Amino acid sequence: MNTQQLEKLRSAKGFIAALDQSGGSTPKALSLYGIRPESYSGDQQMFDLMHAMRTRIMASPAFSGDRIVGAILFEQTMDRNIEERGSADYLWTVKQVVPFLKVDKGLAEERDGVQLMKPMPDLDALLALARGKGVFGTKMRSVVKHADARGIADVVEQQFAIARQILAAGLMPIVEPEVDIHATDKADAERLLTTALLSHLDRLLPQEQVMLKLTLPSVDNFYADFVAHPKVLRVLALSGGYAREQANRLLSRNHGVIASFSRALTEGLGAQQSQVEFDRVLDGSIASIYRASLT
Repeated sequence: MNTQQLEKLRSAKGFIAALDQSGGSTPKALSLYGIRPESYSGDQQMFDLMHAMRTRIMASPAFSGDRIVGAILFEQTMDRNIEERGSADYLWTVKQVVPFLKVDKGLAEERDGVQLMKPMPDLDALLALARGKGVFGTKMRSVVKHADARGIADVVEQQFAIARQILAAGLMPIVEPEVDIHATDKADAERLLTTALLSHLDRLLPQEQVMLKLTLPSVDNFYADFVAHPKVLRVLALSGGYAREQANRLLSRNHGVIASFSRALTEGLGAQQSQVEFDRVLDGSIASIYRASLT
């Protein structure tokens, strides 16, 4: 594990940009960017357009390691180039932004109030490829829909089983058991999830750490135990569908937690904007998320 990257993640001010929309979420992300589904044909053209959008974001002078400590990439983004460098290499070498990779293959059908991750039979090969390309860590997402103790226990058990596999490959796992912001029993789900997470953190080996990416909580500073936990390198917050202004406001009330926003980061960006306007909007977005992550 790159010690310079590890130290940056441990102590640097800033946030982690989530640029990891996959096949299922790409059409919506492109639509919000101003590219409608009827304007392209097939997955290949869709992913080409998405890579062009991500490249425009990462190559912008507003996007740098001064305010962004890390970025999460989709597998196809990792496999492509930015300015004739591999994407992960570009992020670290040019921008001083630590590269992560989304490794999950999407969500299974809901059961016991949760959606587990689909099987990842080729994970070891993907982890080896990612490490060879200079990726520092990974991210994998599950979703909690209701405060079901059995379902939440299953989510955390699966997350940590895969996290141990990722640690064994020499990479840093971001454990992401998202609680749906629309859950009617969201606060109860967060309490059950926190108890389960603490139990699994305490079982990690002395030299092992993970990162946590969690929904902005219903109770301010609810994740204080994670922020202080020796087994947690950093606690990240996902925007979860909140508009950027609301996500920033909620984040600023949770001390020691930094953003890892996706849609909230790209809010307001448009394919038809001039480069000057695009950079201006992106700079404002990054500045506001950075400020909210400083508390």
